[in-house]
Amino acid sequence: MISSKEALKALARDASLKPQEEMLEVKRSGKRLQIGIPRESSYQENRVAIVPDAVAVLVSNGHEVIVECGAGKNSHFEDRLYSEAGAKIAYERKEVFQSELILKVAPPSHEEIALMGHKVTLFSALQLSVQPRDTLKRLMDKKVSAIAWDYIQDEEEIHTVVRAMGEIAGNAAVVIGAEYLSKGGGGQGLMLGGISGVAPSEVVIIGAGTVAEYATRAALGLGALVKVFDFSIYRLRRLQNAINQRVFTSVIQPEELRRALQQADVVIGALRNVNGRTPTVVTESMVQEMKEGSVIVDISIDKGGCFETSEVTNHSNPVFIKHGVLHYCVPNVASRVSRTASIALSNVFTPILLEIGKEGGCASLIKKDSGFRHGVYLYNGILTNESLGEAFNLPYKDIDLLFAAF
Repeated sequence: MISSKEALKALARDASLKPQEEMLEVKRSGKRLQIGIPRESSYQENRVAIVPDAVAVLVSNGHEVIVECGAGKNSHFEDRLYSEAGAKIAYERKEVFQSELILKVAPPSHEEIALMGHKVTLFSALQLSVQPRDTLKRLMDKKVSAIAWDYIQDEEEIHTVVRAMGEIAGNAAVVIGAEYLSKGGGGQGLMLGGISGVAPSEVVIIGAGTVAEYATRAALGLGALVKVFDFSIYRLRRLQNAINQRVFTSVIQPEELRRALQQADVVIGALRNVNGRTPTVVTESMVQEMKEGSVIVDISIDKGGCFETSEVTNHSNPVFIKHGVLHYCVPNVASRVSRTASIALSNVFTPILLEIGKEGGCASLIKKDSGFRHGVYLYNGILTNESLGEAFNLPYKDIDLLFAAF
């Protein structure tokens, strides 16, 4: 006699063999976003987060974009272009900051935080090294969800925006070096690449990351002789493979670096330390031994610089001379070419915004996309970044555990 348990199994087996009703995926309901683009108030920040062409894409997908009057002026994007693309031009600053999603380049000031509504979502740079404790507290009090675009990763765990800005900085560093090497820039009247019968100028690049890679490409393209130094053999090998060309490479050894600097016409500092200050690898005595009229371009100055003689400058007064060597130490090099940089930022942000709308909100994308989740440092006012929590002695929760509880 068949037991009731076996009978149930037989029924289940028979049912599984019969034609089944097709199970179609239920389409996720999208969300109409209200996106605010404020005018940047940080000193000499000339970039804008979204360009008019991207606004047209967002509006055509049903989203509302509010752009503060003059937001694109320093990148030569007029209000008229934003308006024609479908954006609403706001003449009251508060209107932009009342949007449910605020997208900006630089971290928010206290004045801007005061204008924000409760539980808004903020996209901006984190800039951990200059983040004051009371800024975080103000954002937490307003229950803001804050995403640092400089920490967002793509499918290959690359910091997409940081890489784009690094590409710009690397190219710009060589152009800057060439400019100040010429007589018009205050140099000795040298051409960076040389010509037939005239030896090329020598460029020393300290670092082998993205900035160094694109600086190397640009310098080689102009015909310069390039030497690259880094602490990591792996990064040096990766750079050689990326440019598909053999150049002089060396690990950073003081005497080897000193000899290279004595012959250099342009030296580019492109070291990057993930946490904390950039190590100082070029001492003042090394700078004293460099050729008079040579040029230092310290791209690492935003994290302290890798030259002992470096001092922060700005776009209005970008250079100073010390020991006969011209120093260019502007932290925000990308703002020098703000239109290009704005388009690059916009190309990264636009697909993310479209995906947020498609997924039905920021929370859904945070759950789904680990690279996007990596950029979250506040969620509804809860600190989720361990480094910030330890740096400012504030309580924090792991973002993965926080969402696992939902």
